[in-house]
Amino acid sequence: MKTIIVIGGSKGIGNAIINTLVNSHKVANISRTAPSFKHANLTHYSCDVTTENLPEIQHADGLIYCPGSINLKPISRLSITDFKNDFEINVLGAVKAIQHYLPILKKGHKPSILLFSTVAAKLGMPFHASIATSKSGVEGLVKSLGAELAPTIRINAIAPTVTNTQLASKLLRNDKMIENITERHPLKKFLNPEEVADMATFLMSDKAASMSGQIFQMDCGIVSFKI
Repeated sequence: MKTIIVIGGSKGIGNAIINTLVNSHKVANISRTAPSFKHANLTHYSCDVTTENLPEIQHADGLIYCPGSINLKPISRLSITDFKNDFEINVLGAVKAIQHYLPILKKGHKPSILLFSTVAAKLGMPFHASIATSKSGVEGLVKSLGAELAPTIRINAIAPTVTNTQLASKLLRNDKMIENITERHPLKKFLNPEEVADMATFLMSDKAASMSGQIFQMDCGIVSFKI
């Protein structure tokens, strides 16, 4: 049974991931608040990754970094602090976690790392300047570390489109907005967290042993197709 460290597993996609993983893995969840459920395979560590020292964990075969932000404003209303905060959460938090847990990951069984980007890093959309800049940094990190850590550790990222989580609640706050977002996607749907969790579970498994340095678009067609 592998041990996977999940940072940010108390809500949204991260919570769906630990819900999926605990049935077949030991999971060490690191987040400010505890998940809404308990399980024999789940250990929770209370920690804010951006401001506090990460807990010491003796063994790990994988690391998943889930924290993110959706800070949508026109460039004229985005402050330098906005850019710094988004970069802190999305990039520097991931770097901090990777650096801290790299020694134990190197000793793990077929270890792997998973980060999160966004479709906005590939598809230009208004008001996404800060988040797209940060997530583009995540994608660069994945490419660089994929080469640097091969063949010992694999690293990939998932780039989801709008996902039905609390983080995206402002984008899905009424029926009209839900309809508009659904229609914008060629597959006429957006994501639910469980879909992303299934992809995450696959990428952390030995079935994905040939995949590293990749950005997997879960885009419901919005980046891939023009219809």
